[in-house]
Amino acid sequence: VKMGLITSSEDAEVDIFIDAKKRYISISDNATGVEADSFVSQLGDIANSDKKIGENKGFRGIGRLCGLAYCKTLVFTTSYKGENKKSRMEFDAKLMREMLQSDTKYTIDEILEAIVKTSIDSEEDCDSHYFKVELFDINQENTDLLDDKKVRDYLSFVAPVPYTNKFLLRSSIKAYAKEKNFTIEEYIVKVNGAQLFKEYTTRLYEGGDTSRRVYDSISQLAFKDFFDETGQLIAWAWYGLSRFEKAIPKSLNPMYGFRLRQGNIQIGDNTVVSSLFKEPRGNSYFVGEIFAVSKGLIPNSQRNYFNETKERVQLEDALRDFFYDELHKLYHVANETKNDFNKIIDYNDAVQKLQEMEARGFVDSKEKAKMEAEVDAARQKKDQAVKRLEKAVYKQEDSSDAIRTPEQIVRQAIKKKFDPLIEVIVPAVQSQDLKEKEKSKDAGKAKFFTENLSKLDRNKRKLVQQIMTIVNNVAPQDIAEEIRKAIEKEFR
Repeated sequence: VKMGLITSSEDAEVDIFIDAKKRYISISDNATGVEADSFVSQLGDIANSDKKIGENKGFRGIGRLCGLAYCKTLVFTTSYKGENKKSRMEFDAKLMREMLQSDTKYTIDEILEAIVKTSIDSEEDCDSHYFKVELFDINQENTDLLDDKKVRDYLSFVAPVPYTNKFLLRSSIKAYAKEKNFTIEEYIVKVNGAQLFKEYTTRLYEGGDTSRRVYDSISQLAFKDFFDETGQLIAWAWYGLSRFEKAIPKSLNPMYGFRLRQGNIQIGDNTVVSSLFKEPRGNSYFVGEIFAVSKGLIPNSQRNYFNETKERVQLEDALRDFFYDELHKLYHVANETKNDFNKIIDYNDAVQKLQEMEARGFVDSKEKAKMEAEVDAARQKKDQAVKRLEKAVYKQEDSSDAIRTPEQIVRQAIKKKFDPLIEVIVPAVQSQDLKEKEKSKDAGKAKFFTENLSKLDRNKRKLVQQIMTIVNNVAPQDIAEEIRKAIEKEFR
């Protein structure tokens, strides 16, 4: 891009080819390439690179040698635009490992001299510009590298690739980044011809591989900025707002967790910031990305975290405060809201069960009193829940998402789920309570199930009632109900 060879990052392309049968991998790009005159000095010397820490991706150019650990032969080939030359450097990785394991102590220079071969040939197209890495004869212990699905799954989140079109909320991320004058660099990366995308989705799944089902969904995204002590932006994040039904099942939702990114390349894995949450499971409730902005946030050589700098400490402090104060509260508020709605459902279920039993007939007066007490207890819990929901949910119902807090958006998403389960809105539930209470007062004499046993005389009915009372007292409820049904079927 700097030389004008590529008009934008979207035109930059990386092609990965995997041949499992030949145990061969190639990785090529259409970047500037390396000039023939500086090819040996740049690629032959360890850690010799023009990359500027904090500006360029990678770490001093040492990543190019990582392939030595995974194959028998490693080859670099490059051509620089305007040159009709093609430079090639071959490393004998198998010989290198043998020399390192030998009883003879070799210097680095001696090893490099023995394992490296270089050559410069002619390049037909002098306008071509590329850099290509080839790994021949992949080691048996590194066979996973030849599994193109595993490679795609890994790189789809690690590499700086675009969001998939299936992620309907991606436009809001781009819009927010634009507000911050922040460029999310995206490149075309292909594995065996198939382009990679960040596989985010608004749906969250549970179940098994063959029986997965949607249990929750991300309704909206929220954003957060992180600053240093001078007020300078050091990072920003987006995260998904759902109903937070539970910790996201990992096997069916590989996108779960916060991912730390620098230059849009993932740093570490999706658990790298888990230790900053108030409780270990906290990270598992969220889907999101944290983009490093400050040049003081420098990835280490393994790219599994940032080097220890004051900016890293400041970011950790800011993240910890955010995770403790806002996100921890968010999924706990979601749980409390769901519990309140469930208390209304529990009350309605208790009333319905009482009404059904009134029509069917109680075993005895103790059962009637017990069920009425259960309704009263459910009513008290429901009344308290209603008061909380009126204040926290229903009074916010007419507000637009643009002015709602993340907490309010989550509460409204939960309400939307429970609306079909609760036939009346909260204020109407209270008036229905009064009707049910009055109905209970006017119910008159209780009806007992033995009245339906027409095949039995009065004395036998009384005996059956006494037996069922004992059964109710000592047997589990489901077994007692089965016995009761059997009696009704036999003597009705």
